[in-house]
Amino acid sequence: MSKTPLSDQKRFEQYEKRLKKEKQSIRVWQVFICVLFFAVWEMSSRLQWVDPLLFSSPSKIINLLVKKFTDGSLLLHMQVTLFETVAGFLVGTFLGILLAAILWWFPKVSKISDPYLVILNAMPKVALGPIIIVALGPGYFSIIAMGAIISVIITTIVVYSAFEGVDENYLKVLNSFGANRYQCFKEAVLPASFPTIISTFKVNVGLSWVGVIVGEFLVSQKGLGYLIIYGFQVFDFTLVLSSLMMIAIFAAIMYQLVERLEKRLIKQ
Repeated sequence: MSKTPLSDQKRFEQYEKRLKKEKQSIRVWQVFICVLFFAVWEMSSRLQWVDPLLFSSPSKIINLLVKKFTDGSLLLHMQVTLFETVAGFLVGTFLGILLAAILWWFPKVSKISDPYLVILNAMPKVALGPIIIVALGPGYFSIIAMGAIISVIITTIVVYSAFEGVDENYLKVLNSFGANRYQCFKEAVLPASFPTIISTFKVNVGLSWVGVIVGEFLVSQKGLGYLIIYGFQVFDFTLVLSSLMMIAIFAAIMYQLVERLEKRLIKQ
């Protein structure tokens, strides 16, 4: 009788070791692909397999980034874009979840607004950029609005679908104990939808960056989007690629933060 728990423990430890080994293997492959990509890029540029003027090289990009970090100019642009992106992400995600909650709360409103949500979701939101800039003025508000508007509709649709997909039996049990609609939402609907909400966070990380960068293309005099469009205008593609590299790094960091939040919520 005493051997069974011990053998189960060993099997569990072996399972954990396999998982750890698999994670390490995946990480090694990811690093290898990244190093290979930059090595091939550098070699292609030095040997002129690709046009160095158009595609630059990792060494030139690093040199430019070090130079701009040293004189402090890049830090200002990074701060502006990060602030706008995080603000657009938070506003778009919060408004999307709030709208989804309203639609769940009022089923009639949901039925009325259903075709409009489909149309708004299909519409290319970046095309609204010039109108938003004229309405809100050429400043932070219009760029944050661009970052938010690009994610709010898809967040509303996905989160509302998750609310609607919660097992009706949970709600019936709560109703049988006299729970009102708010208590049903708080105790059953919202917690059951956390995995979908977190997945929406991950999608919104990328969407917010797209909205903010497009907004900076149109109106800003600061930010990484401004540097991209400025680099294009003066034919400095090292500057363009350096800005894209910084965007990729910050987007990856934001994604990792969302993954950590996901792990914490799942543990709870």
